[in-house]
Amino acid sequence: MSKRACEVIELVDTVSGYTTYIDLIRPLIKNKNIISTPMTKEVERVEAAVDAACSGKSCAIISSGDPGIYAMATLVFEVCKTKNITVIPLSLSKSDNTSSKSSLGVEIVPGIPALCSGAALLGAPLSHDFAAISLSDLLTPWDLIEQRIEAAAKADFVIVMYNPKSKKRNQHLEKAQKIILRFRDKNTPVGIVTGAMRKNQDVQITTLENLHLAPVNMQTTVFIGSSASTVYQDYMITPRGYSKKYTFDSKK
Repeated sequence: MSKRACEVIELVDTVSGYTTYIDLIRPLIKNKNIISTPMTKEVERVEAAVDAACSGKSCAIISSGDPGIYAMATLVFEVCKTKNITVIPLSLSKSDNTSSKSSLGVEIVPGIPALCSGAALLGAPLSHDFAAISLSDLLTPWDLIEQRIEAAAKADFVIVMYNPKSKKRNQHLEKAQKIILRFRDKNTPVGIVTGAMRKNQDVQITTLENLHLAPVNMQTTVFIGSSASTVYQDYMITPRGYSKKYTFDSKK
């Protein structure tokens, strides 16, 4: 968590979040009012948080990673738009005392997305152009996800995959693997990071050919290399291109 995220959680009256994420920060939210809902209840959770904030309470909606990447920031704006609530910067709402039932001071606190924490653990897999794709089809049709996978594979992006597998969606990663194998060498390096920066952290490097054999779940982020990606010692690297422009002196 960022320092600012910790500060906000300490300052607010109410904390809203997915049950699992609430449990992760229990030591930080003692004596707070908690709004907690299970998976697929995101709308109810955000509506309750917005109502609490409009009633005069300070409220933090928590997400894993970064709130603007596959998380709750966009839903806050969608709910406010539906309720016709004017969203203003939090600093302005404090200075002008303009928060009310028709206006809401909002601050999006940047976090550390899984693609950044996972990449740091792997080495430097995202040092050149990359695409991030979620394999969850709960909100996005699978045929559209397949189109995006194919486009990213064809364009030779490093591909970061979120939500690669769940109990109900246990075939999507293998389907994605088969699409990418049409455009990538079977020995393309693939980084598998589960529980990045958490107690259950696990980091592995495999190949595209063996991706379907890797231990993967909803806490896993998958990094599929481009044609330039390589493995050096125990690290996955995608060169930026310096070696093509400059001469390295191996003797120094």
